Amino acid sequence: MEGHPMTQIARSIVATTFITMCWFAIAVPAEAQRRVAPDSLRMIQEIEPLHGPRGTEVTVYTENLPLQAKVHVGVGATRTGFEALSEGEQGMWGEVSGTIAIPETAPYDRALLIVAFDAIFAPIGLSDPFHVTRPDGTLQRTGLITEEGVECLAMRDEDEFLYTLVGNLDGLSVGDPVVVEARYVEVSTCQQGTTLEVIESRPPAS
Repeated sequence: MEGHPMTQIARSIVATTFITMCWFAIAVPAEAQRRVAPDSLRMIQEIEPLHGPRGTEVTVYTENLPLQAKVHVGVGATRTGFEALSEGEQGMWGEVSGTIAIPETAPYDRALLIVAFDAIFAPIGLSDPFHVTRPDGTLQRTGLITEEGVECLAMRDEDEFLYTLVGNLDGLSVGDPVVVEARYVEVSTCQQGTTLEVIESRPPAS
C-alpha cells in the first residue's frame, strides 16, 4: 500500500543502502554493490524480545527470505544507516535463525530495525521495530498526537511508527507535537501500534 508506514520505511532503507554500502566498501568490491527495490524487502517474521537495554540479545527467525548463499543480519534506524552484526547460512527450506546483541551505541529515542542483507549487503528483509530502553527501562520518543487511536491516545513518531499512549496524558490532545518519556508496555488493552506508558511529556525543543 502506497501510504503504509512499512512501505515508507522500506523506501527509507533503500535511500540509506548507499550509506550502508560505504561502510562495507573495503570488504565488498564496488562492482558487487547494488540497490534493492522496496517491493523485494520481506518482513522478518519473528524477533524476541521487542525491547530491552543496550546489549540485549535478540533472537531472529524467519522462513520467507529469498534463497541466498549467505545472509547477514544487522540493526539500524531509518534515515541513517544499518550495521551488519552476524552472518549465517540459510537452511534447506530458506529458514534463517540467529542471535544478535543490540549495540552499545543504540539510541534511546528511536526505534531500531533488524535487517537481513544478502551476500553483497543489499537489504532483503526487515523486522518490526525493536525499542531500546535505558537501564531503568525508560525510553524517549518525539512525535505528533494523531486521531488513529480507538481505545487509547495515539502518536506517530518521527520515523512514522505508531504508538498508543497510557499513563500521564495530562494536556495532550490531537495535533500536539510532543516529546514523551515513557516505558514500553508488553500487555495492553490498546489495539493499535506499540503501547507506551507515559511518565512525562513536553513540547519539542524549538
